[in-house]
Amino acid sequence: MGTVTAATGRTGPTGPPAGGRQAWTTTWLLLAFMLVNFADKAVLGLAGPEIMKEFGLSRQEFGTAQAAFFSLFSLSALGVSFLTRKVRTSVLLLVMGLLWSATQLPMLWGAAGFGTLIATRVLLGIAEGPAAPVAVHHVHGWFEQRERTLPTAILMVGAAAGVAVAAPALGAVISHFGWRWAFGVAGIAGLLWAAVWTVKGREGPLAPPVGRSARIADGGGGAPEVPMRAVFLSGTFITAALGAFAAYWVMSAKLTWLPDYLQTVVGWDLGQASAAVGGGAVANGVVLLAHGLLARRAALRGTGGRLSAGAGLLLVASAGAVTVFATVDALWIKVLMMFGPMAVALVMITVAQTAIDRITPPSQRGVVLGALVAVFSLGGIVSPLFLGWVVDSAESATSGYEKGWLVTAALLLVTGILAALFMRPEKDALRLGVPESPGTGVPVSH
Repeated sequence: MGTVTAATGRTGPTGPPAGGRQAWTTTWLLLAFMLVNFADKAVLGLAGPEIMKEFGLSRQEFGTAQAAFFSLFSLSALGVSFLTRKVRTSVLLLVMGLLWSATQLPMLWGAAGFGTLIATRVLLGIAEGPAAPVAVHHVHGWFEQRERTLPTAILMVGAAAGVAVAAPALGAVISHFGWRWAFGVAGIAGLLWAAVWTVKGREGPLAPPVGRSARIADGGGGAPEVPMRAVFLSGTFITAALGAFAAYWVMSAKLTWLPDYLQTVVGWDLGQASAAVGGGAVANGVVLLAHGLLARRAALRGTGGRLSAGAGLLLVASAGAVTVFATVDALWIKVLMMFGPMAVALVMITVAQTAIDRITPPSQRGVVLGALVAVFSLGGIVSPLFLGWVVDSAESATSGYEKGWLVTAALLLVTGILAALFMRPEKDALRLGVPESPGTGVPVSH
């Protein structure tokens, strides 16, 4: 009598326990993975003023470069998520880390122009599109369902920490060595992470089996699958995707345009703008971590559903903060909004993923998470193009940015109300017949 382990897909003894030391080691490694991921995203915004000056670009043209990153981001997120049923997520994560570096380093070449920048951003977007769904799918293989919100939040903290670390560090690199070396540093960081993951990365004991082992597990009475259409048309999926779209819109807008806004409208220099962006990212991380801790506590008490509904209200609160940020001239109020209330929108990205996890059988989790990211990451395409167009079309950068931020606030308000009313993961899970369970990676006798 043997067992099919989720970690290897082979017959053998059960691996490390869920939620144990190895689970948290994996979580911290994926935290670093997300840190590098968002440092890669932030580098273009931080180098933006220097790039526009060197290449003679308008804001709308520069927005095209940021949008290029997201042009195939969604398709890649969805396509690679289907591979999670065939290929171990530990392998997929390693390949992604290596590809990130390969797409950043060409910008060190002095002759690399705007065309090279566009091409490498498109390739980087393809490589980074699946990062969040695959990382979340992987870490969920190490924790039981009730324990998953906190590690998911920690991964999202990596997104905030990536900006917090990248903003001052890359700002200093740009000031001392030029903007091209900012891309080089980001590429080297990706190589270092890949080297560590090669040694430490492994599958969790609750990870769904892949390939032939998946067919064995399914034949052995694993958790039944549900029609994808029913999941995608549920109120939870639709409103979670819309709410996360709005949160991602805000994040992308801040990554791309906040450094320029602080320099052009507020009048700060690069060092001040980089420090402010980094400080705002720290605030984002604090908000996400605090929410993860509260969610874990609520889940253990059996009241986790309240936090799902509350995420919609946080989008509404963020809409108010963005409105104040856009319309109030007092600098201290702008800074206060940026360092706290505007950050609460990002909670929706964590909540959306854990809510989708609840209404999806583990064997389908990677695909559905990929579909979620494919939808909400569209905000990363539309947001930089829209704000760039609005600012360039306005009489002044000040009035253009105000209009752009107010549209952002309206988007947060509408999607927040919808999420508060219709995102009900427990109710939809019951309707779809998805039981609460630790995962399908439980050893299957044969």
